[in-house]
Amino acid sequence: MIAVIIIATDQLTKYAVRANLELGEAIPVLGNWFRICYVQNTGTAFSMFEGNRFITIFLTSALIIGCVVYAITEIRAGHKLVPLLLCCIASGGISNMIDRLTLGFVTDMISCGKFAVFNVADMFITTCCILLMLMVLVMYKNEVDEKKASEKGGSDE
Repeated sequence: MIAVIIIATDQLTKYAVRANLELGEAIPVLGNWFRICYVQNTGTAFSMFEGNRFITIFLTSALIIGCVVYAITEIRAGHKLVPLLLCCIASGGISNMIDRLTLGFVTDMISCGKFAVFNVADMFITTCCILLMLMVLVMYKNEVDEKKASEKGGSDE
């Protein structure tokens, strides 16, 4: 259900921008610092691999497959938050893939300051990747701490 909501929200916002703005047009929301604009991105994040459709489709497919496989592994291990974050990342990837396959580009529309223009799917991908990295670091630290504690406890006997 979360994936459907993310994909639908992203696709609806992209459609609204394509239907109401001309390519390159921008609407200031908070002056020039925050704008809604219509940009077509033929690359991946930050327009890397721009114009290379094969690479962008391959990288997005690898991201989606990797998230699904890792999520299944984490679900089997009894974890809940990591699979949720992976679901959000994969959902953003799927929504951007829909654009790539149907339009040949990804519709971006959110412009903040001098940062790259992005979309709703990109927000989920980026935010959840950061949260996932933090979760993995915390989980790894906890495992290391537990291992040290068990080694210390075992050496006292």
